Amino acid sequence: MPRDEDVELTQRVEELLRAHGMMGRVEQLRALSGGASRETWSLDLVAEDGTHPLILQRTRAGTSGGGPGMAEEAELIRAAQALGVPVPTVVAADPGPALGAPCVVMDRLDGETIARKLLRDDRWRVARSVLVGQAGVALAAIHRIDPGVAPGLRATDQLEEMTALLERAGQPLPAFELAMRWLRANRPSSPRQTVVHGDFRLGNLLVADAGLAGVLDWELAHLGDPIEDLGWYCVRAWRFGSALPAGGMGTREELIAAYEAAGGGPVEPDVLRWWEMLGTLKWGLICIVQAQVHLSGAARSVELATIGRRVCENEWDVLALLPGELPEPSPTVPTTEDTLYGRPTAGELVEAVREWVDRDVRSATEGRVSFHARVAVNALAMVERELALGVGHRVAHAARLASIGCADDDDLVARICSGAFDARAEEIRAVVAASVRDKLEVANPRWLEPDE
Repeated sequence: MPRDEDVELTQRVEELLRAHGMMGRVEQLRALSGGASRETWSLDLVAEDGTHPLILQRTRAGTSGGGPGMAEEAELIRAAQALGVPVPTVVAADPGPALGAPCVVMDRLDGETIARKLLRDDRWRVARSVLVGQAGVALAAIHRIDPGVAPGLRATDQLEEMTALLERAGQPLPAFELAMRWLRANRPSSPRQTVVHGDFRLGNLLVADAGLAGVLDWELAHLGDPIEDLGWYCVRAWRFGSALPAGGMGTREELIAAYEAAGGGPVEPDVLRWWEMLGTLKWGLICIVQAQVHLSGAARSVELATIGRRVCENEWDVLALLPGELPEPSPTVPTTEDTLYGRPTAGELVEAVREWVDRDVRSATEGRVSFHARVAVNALAMVERELALGVGHRVAHAARLASIGCADDDDLVARICSGAFDARAEEIRAVVAASVRDKLEVANPRWLEPDE
């Protein structure tokens, strides 16, 4: 039996659509997983001319972001569509009264957004061969959108925003401080300011058999340097294990060529690299912010908690983007667990729980519960590795800090920020890289392997 709130929402959606000239009956209203600031539903509008599959998005209560409001977002999507960008057709938008919060209703398009399927399944072989070119064309069109269609768009200084986020992170992050120092020293001029999508990557692109079917999730749109979007598309996190840098499906050169051929303006490879570095740093800081949501108690979540251990992936990647080669430190030798408390040891107990979750819980659940069970398996595996390697890592980390005359990570960060280590850049980068490597040996050893 439908809940009262579902019945009420269904009726209010019908009234909203009717006010925008779409008559019919709403059926199959179903909540989908949404982001931190959005609630999302799929629904069908059954009308005289047939059934119209739709998507409803509504601002989550109590949230306010720096991106466009729902009404402005709808206008951006309409403007993008007019320029040939594949996007869902907006059928209704309301600033708040209709559904109690700003909302937008769009056509529900067919396609796939799950990156791992798109990168590996044979069904998407043709799409993979054309998607990078289509992405370049779409971005060139997005960057031609008249900012006047959404006059509330903010002009953001991404470097200053990341500086503020890093200061609020609440933990010493030497790798990010090295990256930030390089970003400030090599900042390119930004002669163009355009509409920037802000989150153009696999996961936010709907892909059909023939390629790009829809550019989704415009909630982070802002005004800025258009190369920001291209750099974000090339961040390693969005390649999902592929060695190809442009969205896991092509080269940076292919992306640049398609973008320039579509009228997107010239792209200097060094400028793209700068924005790729900043995007990598940005995703690492976002991981910290998401973990803090869990740690603060605002939203207890095994997913958000585990994301906090992904920061080291981005630490490793910014170090790899800095000039020079990363050293290859020797792996840490596992230590033998103390058996004071008998057996099974702490590590063996964690292993038993991980095996049970992986074998029994995942197979007996579906949807979000099954997904969170998989996240829990990964979290327990981290704990196992930390129990085995942590003592050796801590000893090695202290020795590395002592070798450069630093008392702790806070001291190291302070000296990086002051410029005291500028003349020893390679040495300091090697020390920081060794410690980040230790973190990855616990959090995600596969990140240290070459992408396929």
